[in-house]
Amino acid sequence: MKRNAQLTHNKRILPILKRLKKEYPDARCSLNYTNPLELLVATILSAQCTDERVNIVTKTLFGKYTKAEDYAQAADEELQSDIRTTGFFRNKTKSIKGACKRIVEVFGGKVPATMDELLTLPGVARKTANVVLGNAYHIPSGVVVDTHVSRVTQRLTLTKQKVPEKIEQDLMKMVPKKDWIKFGHMIILHGRYICKAQKPDCPNCLLNDVCPSSTV
Repeated sequence: MKRNAQLTHNKRILPILKRLKKEYPDARCSLNYTNPLELLVATILSAQCTDERVNIVTKTLFGKYTKAEDYAQAADEELQSDIRTTGFFRNKTKSIKGACKRIVEVFGGKVPATMDELLTLPGVARKTANVVLGNAYHIPSGVVVDTHVSRVTQRLTLTKQKVPEKIEQDLMKMVPKKDWIKFGHMIILHGRYICKAQKPDCPNCLLNDVCPSSTV
């Protein structure tokens, strides 16, 4: 991105952030968890699944599996049955067991608190690592980029990228680091309730006058 374009984007992000903070003052992770391990598992389960469904499943799951060892030693069929309703349960079982096995063997049973270490866990990419670091450890390691964040930031022309990692790099350059965690939560809420994939509610959007994609 050229320097002049970058400056323009940096100037645009400030009013957008201000409005989002006013509209979504309590924006937070919608997955239920009480520790980093629970959040890691919940985030893996959330792939191609609603957070509401994940929270229903983990309400029982977290009572049954309390340590990384529990997941690592679980029989595949049993864990698959426990998480079946989140979809893609075989792949998710493989990721959860693989990640927890490495957590036990390499990290002493504790979920690591750095990006580099988290990315060594099977089934963990930057999005999952950012969720865990930002919410469980309060470390702004980057910006969570899911389908909502991709869609909304592209419509706002904050990025022209299509690949999540490249979108994240663009956002990290313009959003102040202190807002990286909150920004993701606010954009996700905005995408979920206003800037929907189908029929975005542009007339009632607080960003319609600064959004090039607005129909207003």
